[in-house]
Amino acid sequence: MNVHILEMPLDFGASRHGSDMGPSAIRLAGIKEKLESIGHTTYVHTDIFKATAQEYEKPGNPNAKYLKPIVKACNTLASEVEIITSEGDFPLVLGGDHSIVLGSLAGLAATAHKTKQTIGVLYVDAHGDFNTHETTPSGNIHGECLAASAGLGLPELTNLYFEGQKVDPKNICFVGSRDLDPGEKKLMKESGVTVFTMSDIDRQGFDTVVEKVKAFFKKVDIIHVSFDMDCLDPMFAPGTGIPLPGGLTNREALLLMEEIATTKKVKSAEIVEVNPILDVRNQTAILAVNLAARLLGETLY
Repeated sequence: MNVHILEMPLDFGASRHGSDMGPSAIRLAGIKEKLESIGHTTYVHTDIFKATAQEYEKPGNPNAKYLKPIVKACNTLASEVEIITSEGDFPLVLGGDHSIVLGSLAGLAATAHKTKQTIGVLYVDAHGDFNTHETTPSGNIHGECLAASAGLGLPELTNLYFEGQKVDPKNICFVGSRDLDPGEKKLMKESGVTVFTMSDIDRQGFDTVVEKVKAFFKKVDIIHVSFDMDCLDPMFAPGTGIPLPGGLTNREALLLMEEIATTKKVKSAEIVEVNPILDVRNQTAILAVNLAARLLGETLY
C-alpha cells in the first residue's frame, strides 16, 4: 500500500501546549521505517500546516477558540486527504490536537461522496469531542470537532471544506470513553452514536467489545480510525495532554488496531495528542508507531 504520512502540528484546538511537537516525536520514533518494514511505500508530507504560532494569535470566539486558523488548517488537510484517498492511497495523519479530525474526515467524505460509499468512524478516545459552541465548558475546538463533523455546531465547522454533514452519527463508534461532559453526553445520546465506555469494557470484557465493534462496521463501506493517545492509561502513555487514570492498556489498544484492520475497510486514520513535553523517553510516540503498524497490517506472527 502507498501510505502518506501527513504531519499536522496543529495545537490551536487545546489548552495545553506541546502536541504541536507530536508529529516530530512520532517521526523520531521511526514511523516511516516501521511502515516500510512491513511492506508499505511511504510518502511524507511535512509542509501542510502553515500558521502563526498559537501564542501570537488571538483566541477570538470564547466558545470556539482560534476558529479561523483551525478552519484554514483543516481545509488544507481536507484537500490533501481527498487527493490521496481519490488515488486509492492511505493517509495517516499525525497530530497535533484532535481538532484535525475535521480535516481528515472532510477529505475522506469528499472522496466517499464521489464513489457513493458510506463512512464509519472508530473514535478511540477518553473524551467524546461531541460538544458544540453551546455546550462546551472550555471553548476548545478539539472538544467540538466530532460533533461538527456529524453536522452539529457552528457553520464554519459543520461546513468545513464542503457544505453539510461529513459522517452520520449513527455510523460513529466510540471505544475507551471515560470522561464525557454533561452537554455532550446528551448530544451523543440524541444523535445515536454507539459508545463502549471503560465501564462497558470492564463489564463485558475487551474481546466481547472488540467483536461488537467489528460487527458495528459491517453496515459501512469504509472506516476512518481516529486514535487519541489519551484513551490509554497514563501508565502506558504518559505523554498526552489530558492524562486520565483507568484507560486502555497498551495490549488492548494494539489488539483493537489489529482487529479493526481485519475488516479491510480502514481507508484513513489519524493519531493525535502525543505531547513529548510530558512524555517519558518518548514511550508514547513509540507506542503510536506500533499502533499505526498494527492498523496497517502488522501481526505478531
